[in-house]
Amino acid sequence: MNKSIIAIATSCLLTLSSAALADVSATVNLASDYTFNGVSQTGNDPALQASLDYAADSGFYAGTWASNVDFGSFEDTDIEWDAYVGQYFQLNEKIGLDAGIAYYTYHGDNVSDTYNYPEAYAKFGYSSSMGNSEVNFWYSWDYFGLDVNHYIAMVAHTFEVKPGHSIKVSFDRSMSANKDKWSWNAKDAYNHYRVEYMTNWKGFDVDLALEDTNMNIDMADTRVVLSVSRTFSL
Repeated sequence: MNKSIIAIATSCLLTLSSAALADVSATVNLASDYTFNGVSQTGNDPALQASLDYAADSGFYAGTWASNVDFGSFEDTDIEWDAYVGQYFQLNEKIGLDAGIAYYTYHGDNVSDTYNYPEAYAKFGYSSSMGNSEVNFWYSWDYFGLDVNHYIAMVAHTFEVKPGHSIKVSFDRSMSANKDKWSWNAKDAYNHYRVEYMTNWKGFDVDLALEDTNMNIDMADTRVVLSVSRTFSL
């Protein structure tokens, strides 16, 4: 896998017919912190993020997403730019499957691209009168460019407390197949817990989350993250 995934996603967005352009959207998000599975990617500082997405009636979608980052020791790496393509399947009235592949790229100095890596994912959703449940999986065979297998498994449930106001509770576990190549605090796995409140205010999506991990490090301790985003149809 290489940067061709970005070219594929970008090509899908740029070669759409005018009739399909109604399915193209752009989102701008401002967050008090950019956390990835509970670990800050911005040194506990705010993040400005943006995405461009295309979704077809068939369930096919493609997009690209970018954010500022700050990895500390990788101090000259300051941008993450990702791309993804996937397909959503409605298996029956209650169960859906979202499967695809993403590619994470990093920019800022002449070695930033050595951290680039691919990731495949499968997300199962179940809708009921009690809300929406998820069981999601991610897998990379070259995590952070280190030729190591990396896995993430998540369970989550979202329920509406009243119209326009929802709560999502999630738990995920990140696992490295070789902690000599990649580890978290000298461990091959860690847990992440998150509770978030979601609403919409005057066209802005507002998300307020409380999250924590079982790692005793500053970049992954208990924190509150606020994000405000706006999506525009193009």
